[in-house]
Amino acid sequence: MDRRAVESRLERLVRENRFTISVFFPLNGAVLLVASAEGLLPAFVSFNPLLILLGTLVMRSPLVVGVLPLVDRKAALALSALVAYSYGIEFLGVHTGVPYGEFYYGVDLGPTAFGVPLGLPVFFIPLVMNAYLLVSLLLGERAASRPLRLGSVVAAVLAMDLVLDPGAVALGFWVYPDGGVYYGVPLSNYAGWVLSATVVVVALDIAFSRTALLDRLTNTAFMLDDLVSFVLLWGAINAWFGNWVAVVVAAAFGVGLVKTDRFDSRLLRVPRPRLDRFW
Repeated sequence: MDRRAVESRLERLVRENRFTISVFFPLNGAVLLVASAEGLLPAFVSFNPLLILLGTLVMRSPLVVGVLPLVDRKAALALSALVAYSYGIEFLGVHTGVPYGEFYYGVDLGPTAFGVPLGLPVFFIPLVMNAYLLVSLLLGERAASRPLRLGSVVAAVLAMDLVLDPGAVALGFWVYPDGGVYYGVPLSNYAGWVLSATVVVVALDIAFSRTALLDRLTNTAFMLDDLVSFVLLWGAINAWFGNWVAVVVAAAFGVGLVKTDRFDSRLLRVPRPRLDRFW
């Protein structure tokens, strides 16, 4: 089977399971994570690293499948460099506190190497790609300006971390021993995110043709479903813990998805089984 056939099968798989991927998984994940943090689950289920990684991979699948046909040699090299950067900057952060501030992981996020979860690139890089795609749509023709495009994407990534980090700290995923002014998150963390977001955004801008990305996005309805998952998962978690500023920011991303016509309300409808499949 050639690459195009594999890509076609993956697209069909994602397209036919959008509700499960983009609604069921994040809402179910929110319930399991909150229940784990509240001590309501048996030990073998509570914060199970394999479930966390599996759930993340499933929710990332619309973005990955959407981008996959555009990954040529240049893009593959750039993505490989970003994976290396992700590990390197996280290793520096875990062992020195630079550039995010002193922190440590409070929950097992799967296999690690030198204190860094091996699944880290799956957690981080897609967030920036989602921001890049959403901002490109929101800016429209103004996205042709590289300084405006890159600056706006970095700001969007920073806003995403205003949602992610408070929820993750509330769950105990990672801990800042000295606390912080924003729901226990120090301002140094956001300075670090500006640095890393800038590196990743510039690399993605070089790796992919903006025109090709927009064309692909236009013709692939599910490509930003991962961002829908982000809004539902982290919006729900922050709401449970009363992190209302983070909830408002998450809702703003939801508004952005609606404005760009990238949020399909039919995703929220539980699909009915097709009887013809049983006859």
